[in-house]
Amino acid sequence: MIGDAAKEYLHSDLRQAREAMLWKLDGLGEYDVRRPLTSTGTNLLGLVKHLSVWESRYLGEVFGRPFPEPLPRWDDLEERGTDLWVTEHETREEIVDRYRRVWQHSDATISSLFLDSPGHVPWWPRPQVKLFNIMVHMLTETSRHAGHADILREQLDGSTGTARSAAPQQDAAYWEAHRTRIERAARAAVAGRGQYGNGPVPECTRTTP
Repeated sequence: MIGDAAKEYLHSDLRQAREAMLWKLDGLGEYDVRRPLTSTGTNLLGLVKHLSVWESRYLGEVFGRPFPEPLPRWDDLEERGTDLWVTEHETREEIVDRYRRVWQHSDATISSLFLDSPGHVPWWPRPQVKLFNIMVHMLTETSRHAGHADILREQLDGSTGTARSAAPQQDAAYWEAHRTRIERAARAAVAGRGQYGNGPVPECTRTTP
C-alpha cells in the first residue's frame, strides 16, 4: 500500500538525519560541542538538545503519547530558548542518551499509527494534524538542523558530509585552492559593474585590466 511505503520512506530518511546529527559530535572535545559558533549562539550539542525536546513533543504528546520524562512546557516563556544550549551541569552523555530514548519513543508512535492518524498541535495556528504532516515536519526540522551542524563542524575541523565515511576528507591545501577559485569567480562577476553587494566594489576585489 502507498501509505505504508510512504511512511517507511519518511521514517528511513528521519533515521538517517538523526544519525547524521549525532556524528557531528564525534571526535570533538567538550568545549567544541558546547561553544557558540555563530553570533546568535548556535552550538552543536544545543542543536541535539533542541531536537530531542521537539521530537518528543511532535511524535509524543501531539498524538496523546507523552514522552515519559519531564520536559519544560512549550508555552513557558521563561524556558523559551533554553533548549538551544547546554548548561555546565548537563553532560554530553545525558543529552545524547535522551535523544536516543526519544527516537525509541517516536519510532513506537510511528509504528503504531497510520499516516492519517489524527493529532493535535496546540502551538500551531491550525492545530488539527495527521501523522503524515508531523513526519514531514520532523524530517524537515531535523534535516535543517543537521545542515546547521554540518557548517558548524566544518568551521571546527573541516569535516563535512552526513557520516565520517561518506566522502573523502580533503586536506587544507585542496580547500584553500577551491575557496580561491570561488573567490576569484565572485570578484570577476562584479568587476566593472560598480557594485559589490549593495555598495561600491572594494579596491581589494577589483580586477586589474
